[in-house]
Amino acid sequence: MSRHSVKIIHEGGFGAEVPVELIEDEGGWAPYLSVEDARKLDTVRLALKRGDIAAAASYGRVFELKRVAG
Repeated sequence: MSRHSVKIIHEGGFGAEVPVELIEDEGGWAPYLSVEDARKLDTVRLALKRGDIAAAASYGRVFELKRVAG
């Protein structure tokens, strides 16, 4: 059984909402991510880190984060 969810990745001045599926299981460490979804999150994090917004945006919505108060 699985359910849809959104993980938020924050790197530098950017954030991304990445859709993933959480896998529910009777035992163990449920809910957990598939290997593909975990790699997708890593790919988005690395893309944001190097400033490649287009690559990160191919996996989900990307936002520029701005500080409002000091």
